[in-house]
Amino acid sequence: MILLCFTSRAFPQSRLVPNKPDYDLAPYHFGFLLGINEMLFTIKSNPGYQNKFYYNNTSGQSLPDQNSDSALLFNMEATPTFGFVIGIVGNLRLGEYFDMRFTPSLTFGERNLDYSIKNYYHIDAEPQMLRVTKNIQSTFVEFPLWVRYKGKRIHNVRPYVLAGGKWALDLASNAKKKADNAAAYVFINRKDIYALGGVGFDFYTAYFKFGTEISMSYGLFDILKRDNSIYTGAVTSMSSKIFQISFTFE
Repeated sequence: MILLCFTSRAFPQSRLVPNKPDYDLAPYHFGFLLGINEMLFTIKSNPGYQNKFYYNNTSGQSLPDQNSDSALLFNMEATPTFGFVIGIVGNLRLGEYFDMRFTPSLTFGERNLDYSIKNYYHIDAEPQMLRVTKNIQSTFVEFPLWVRYKGKRIHNVRPYVLAGGKWALDLASNAKKKADNAAAYVFINRKDIYALGGVGFDFYTAYFKFGTEISMSYGLFDILKRDNSIYTGAVTSMSSKIFQISFTFE
């Protein structure tokens, strides 16, 4: 009975002692982040693109990797896949509730463009519906700059929202690859600018601050390199979008 009373008194008191109570008063601090992402494209297509025929010619520009005489594009869509990100966190205190954060990162991922193409051969042959996938791999060097608004700290937890922008360079972009006769590439620009937004929580431990964060990156520009092929002719604009879950250690 005595032990039970002692435990009931000690445990609530320990919960009232916050970890690192002066941590957020430091003018600046550093850390690192790890995360997973999902990259995708936002595609806007030309009205009535399903009615446009593409013809094979001697240069093979319209149907570069198709053996048919002509073809119709029935559908195109982007399929996201998962990747990962590593980076550095630099935090500058602007006030009691505001921070500025610089998080240069290296982001890996890929996206697929899936096409449904109806191929027409010589007159006596039946047309065939084929599904073609173009894989686009990306390795981004990113330079995000955030402004973060922090809510009131509740014991060892503090919520926040953040917004900002970033400049990104795709080191693995195929924008400068030379097309060959055996395969057709979908070319994209290497550079892009993104608008950023996100929410998260900071958890104060006895040794460091651990954060979980969900953010979205919206590309502001059309990144598609257009040619006369069936893979780009139907696209009005194609922008990048990245969903990311990050874990910070500061």
